[in-house]
Amino acid sequence: MRIKKILLILILSSFSLSLKAEDRLINNNNTELSFYTGMFDFSDDGKRSTLIGLQHQNENLNRDTFLGNLSPITGVLITTDNAGYIYTGIQAQYKIGALNFTPSFTPGLYYEGDGKDLGHLLEFKSELQISLDLSKTSELGFSYNHLSNASLGDKNPGANSYMFNFFKNF
Repeated sequence: MRIKKILLILILSSFSLSLKAEDRLINNNNTELSFYTGMFDFSDDGKRSTLIGLQHQNENLNRDTFLGNLSPITGVLITTDNAGYIYTGIQAQYKIGALNFTPSFTPGLYYEGDGKDLGHLLEFKSELQISLDLSKTSELGFSYNHLSNASLGDKNPGANSYMFNFFKNF
């Protein structure tokens, strides 16, 4: 329950942050927040759980490379079983008209709570998002991810999740 309160405070505080008018002109829509909800470990009938999350991307840190447009991301998710995952990593973005394909890789720390035992504190999330531009500053999307500890622990059951995403640039 405490993790849910912390996430709620983070979400509300992100809306309360304000920039001076001059700063808004200089930093025009350079921060992207993604709010998402879905099903954690949908492929395990015994431990599936609803999840909510928040992800941050600073578009000032984007770099065009031979692999595409890369940027760092940071986020947190919690489940209704009080499991949590805090992560930071990298994502690539490929645009085809109004469609965006965004694969990412993020190592992070997993807290089991009353949820599924994934076998280790350190877990790795591989994800693929597909989103559609709604406007210049917002997108709506769907994503699938897999959490795994890469056999660092005694067991490595993994977790497959899907989410519906809303992206907003500030």
